[in-house]
Amino acid sequence: MSAESSNLSNIEHRAVIKYFVKKGKTPKEIFEDMVSVLQESAPSYTMVKKWARLFQQGRESCEDDPRPGRPVTVVTEENVRKIEKFVLADRRIKLWQIAEELQISKERVGEIIHEHMNMRKISARWVPKMLTPFDKQRRLQTSKDFLELVGDNIDEICDRIVTVDKPGFVNTIRNLNRSPCNGRKKEKGRLRNSRFKSRHRSFWRQFFGIVKKRRGKLSRGVLFLQDNASVHTARVSRQALKDTGFSEIDHPPYSPDLAPSDYFPFSNLKKELRGRRFVDENQMKMAVESHSDCKEKEYFLGGLKALYTRCEKCISLEGDYIDK
Repeated sequence: MSAESSNLSNIEHRAVIKYFVKKGKTPKEIFEDMVSVLQESAPSYTMVKKWARLFQQGRESCEDDPRPGRPVTVVTEENVRKIEKFVLADRRIKLWQIAEELQISKERVGEIIHEHMNMRKISARWVPKMLTPFDKQRRLQTSKDFLELVGDNIDEICDRIVTVDKPGFVNTIRNLNRSPCNGRKKEKGRLRNSRFKSRHRSFWRQFFGIVKKRRGKLSRGVLFLQDNASVHTARVSRQALKDTGFSEIDHPPYSPDLAPSDYFPFSNLKKELRGRRFVDENQMKMAVESHSDCKEKEYFLGGLKALYTRCEKCISLEGDYIDK
């Protein structure tokens, strides 16, 4: 299912729940079924239980009950500006994180992002619903350049590519492990204050790790494929690559669908660990390491090779987004 078609309204969610209740499914079965199809846009388990109970008690309407008095709206210009600032600072941010920060409902946050900011999620990142002609042209040219670089040597080129997205990895694990008992508010403040420093430290850890583990590839030339995160575009990062003679593969803005880290390993990791809770950080690390250690080299090469077909599709779509 495409990202567009999976963004159902609250009333559509309730209609689905009502249908499954009439089929005799339990709230847990309904929730698991909706998550498997709608993924991150699925309603919460609490919401599924609430409406399943109402429909079991004989309720037929999927609409909200009318409330007395004049409705209070939170869709204001001030909130739109605040949410836009959050999204531009972290394009992986979740609706619940913004909702907690502004003390408004997740549904209203989603309404502002989708209807007022004209954004949607591609490979777990918020991007504009409508790319500008310039954005499409750059995506188109970048895809053509990559196909030209690969030529008939896809195995050799993919073996030289290093794709980096440590901040995305941190956010993926953080969201996998979130629960009411994890102290989200305390963690949120601590992470925000140290975000800039930690991202730059993470770049250097990756950089020296590559030098140590991939010495055999240096003579053939390492090809860096990074997105446009600040840690990757910072002057210190650019200078480090220049000093070592590494080459960069151009990555266009607003293009997580053309970033292997976004469309391949992180998405698969989230699917495998979805629903699990970890008692401490070590248990979480062991689960992630186990996920990666059991994969053969061909698994990771397959994710890189998929970029070739994605670039072909991007060209066929004249630079537009690739949903799958």
